[in-house]
Amino acid sequence: MMRAGGLLKLALLVSILFLAVFLAFELLESKVNFNLGKVLARYAPAETVPTKSPHHKCGLSKSCPEDHFVFKITSGAASVVGPKMCFQDNILMSGVKNNVGRGINIALINGKTGELIRTQWFDMWSGDVNLLIKFLKEIEDGSIVMMATFDDPATKLNDEARNLIAELGSSSVGILGFRDNWVFVGGKGIKTKSPFEQHIKNNAETNKYEGWPEVLEMEGCIPIKHQ
Repeated sequence: MMRAGGLLKLALLVSILFLAVFLAFELLESKVNFNLGKVLARYAPAETVPTKSPHHKCGLSKSCPEDHFVFKITSGAASVVGPKMCFQDNILMSGVKNNVGRGINIALINGKTGELIRTQWFDMWSGDVNLLIKFLKEIEDGSIVMMATFDDPATKLNDEARNLIAELGSSSVGILGFRDNWVFVGGKGIKTKSPFEQHIKNNAETNKYEGWPEVLEMEGCIPIKHQ
């Protein structure tokens, strides 16, 4: 009986010893894993947050200085897609707005406030150039004038109309021809020629489209008129 009791105690002690060793190893392993996780987290590359490109008014490539108006203007594409004018992040004229047409498209803006005064297009293929002349003569001093062509801007354009547009600061209107593309931003009462003008001739050898040159796009910053 004594020998059996001794064996039982020995078995119990061995069991306790094995349990203690097992628990010690479990504790050590969890601690090692925890420390290893902290080390890996410390040296893991930081999560990159995608940066959002800044928005510039009218989709310009860069922002304009303070005290400047923002504009972007695009000529028509052949006789298919009409011109588009944006001013201070507002679309003034476009095919979507259904206020553009064949010929010369014009938007008038208040040079002090930036408010839209009026938009109009004039058919220079089969329309009446006198309507354009009357419109040009009624433009008030200090107005910003945006112009863009669509299809044909010149067939009915006479010297009087060209001279009135030249007085707004245009350098190219005198040579504007059949199906040329042209974009221009000037002003009534301007003292010098405008720096905002692009013109491309209709040339069968260089035209991008059959019978029409490529689209013109121009953007810029106009100083706000304070007086």
